[in-house]
Amino acid sequence: MRKWNFCAGPAVISEQVLSEVKDELLEWGDSGMSIMEMSHRSKIYDGVAVDAKQDFIDILNVPSSHEVLFLQGGATHQFSMVPLNFAHNNNADYVLSGSWSKKAIAEASKLTKVNTIASSENLGFSYAPTQEDWKHSKDSAYVHYCPNETIQGVAIHEAPDINNHLIADMSSVILSEPLDVSKFSLIYAGAQKNIGPAGLTMVIIKKDLMKLENENLPNILRYSKHSESDSMLNTPPTFAWYMAGKVFKWIKQSGGLEFFKEQNHLKASTLYDFIDNSDFYSNPVKIENRSIMNVPFILADNDLDSVFLKESEENGLLNLKGHRSVGGMRASIYNAMPLEGINELVDFMKVFEAKYG
Repeated sequence: MRKWNFCAGPAVISEQVLSEVKDELLEWGDSGMSIMEMSHRSKIYDGVAVDAKQDFIDILNVPSSHEVLFLQGGATHQFSMVPLNFAHNNNADYVLSGSWSKKAIAEASKLTKVNTIASSENLGFSYAPTQEDWKHSKDSAYVHYCPNETIQGVAIHEAPDINNHLIADMSSVILSEPLDVSKFSLIYAGAQKNIGPAGLTMVIIKKDLMKLENENLPNILRYSKHSESDSMLNTPPTFAWYMAGKVFKWIKQSGGLEFFKEQNHLKASTLYDFIDNSDFYSNPVKIENRSIMNVPFILADNDLDSVFLKESEENGLLNLKGHRSVGGMRASIYNAMPLEGINELVDFMKVFEAKYG
């Protein structure tokens, strides 16, 4: 029997999608083979790939000014690929709001001069710097930020308006609600949160930005070369791409991003409201910067952490341990986590508080 999986990633996937994949695993259609076994150059797989890309474009209303790429290497690869391509003759501005933007800065610093134009590290990443506090540099190639910090549960909810190329790591928040893609020159996201299994990286890039890339790089590191090859410069992660396509169709059938925005905010507010009205649990993040995808919480007595994790697992609530760098608990509540799962978590937390509080 499946349980409630609150893992930050790889994360929960819709049961409807998993059931469809199960039914198709041995043979896709009448092809005589599994989707995992067929050539990415075949006519059958080309149809799967094209459909997935179009569904993704439809869901996010990606404008014709932007290209969508299905790449590999995760968001971590983008930490270096972005500065390699666009800050090779310049410097770049980065906003530091949590562990992932810190990793992005560390990688970019090996390749270019990084200007940390705002930081919330002074208070342990318990908030996000407001755009008014971003001290932009002159002549920077782009501005990079992370709208949702998975580890700290810190979010920047409104896309900033800037007079520069805006680049965002949206790994843990993409497809959770509508997004104005036109504000961004480049968006990248590891798939293993709201999209599907690990192994795939989504990139949405402005076509004009690709014209500015470093032409001296190997082709595998150039966005334009991936675009020219329809994301098949090398063998792509075919199974992850196929599964992402299943998720995109599920999102469409469910009501699109407006539906998931409503559901995700309801799930998050249900959990935050309970935590805020408890003397036993607390959330360290400034209210306006709270993530709707990743909800960290702390027990009043951290000696009870191991007990909480043991009993929660016994009650079918999995992967609630906070990241090792921050401790405590964390519930990741992506699109595929239904409200029912949140309600069961809250019910358990009530019982645990009554027992040990």
